[in-house]
Amino acid sequence: MSARDARNAHVRAMRTPPVVERESSAAVDLGPLSGFIGYRLRRAQLQVLAGFEQALREIGLSPGQLSVLVVISRNPGLTQSDVCTALGIQRANFTPLLHALEATGLATRQVLPADRRSNTLQLTALGRDVLVRALALHERLERRITDCLGGGGRAQLAELLRKLEAL
Repeated sequence: MSARDARNAHVRAMRTPPVVERESSAAVDLGPLSGFIGYRLRRAQLQVLAGFEQALREIGLSPGQLSVLVVISRNPGLTQSDVCTALGIQRANFTPLLHALEATGLATRQVLPADRRSNTLQLTALGRDVLVRALALHERLERRITDCLGGGGRAQLAELLRKLEAL
């Protein structure tokens, strides 16, 4: 059995029965879940991601596309593999993302002369304009997060998250 099959079997086994409507609006006891770091991180991530997606919807970008545009902008000429590695994106998932950026005229690929199997990536003029707009929209979300946490709380959370990334 492959790792994927095992994971899917585990998920199926963990499924709960259908939700039954409750008559009261009493709070649900989450038990130890409320203290699990992973659970809290995931809930916070979902909340922030929803705000991020909503902000970017205005210009038709996904959070993943924005990440790619930022990396290409800061590192013109990177190969597709370099971008995948930098962002932790599997190549199979990156290809459709890049196709979408090309189809909308935001990024281009150019064959690397030294290795014709590799492509370098660049933003188009439109891609640079859209990136500026996307970063301005994202800045509004960052301000909401800072307002929620306070300046010191935001810096502290960023540092703690960096530590967790190193696990």
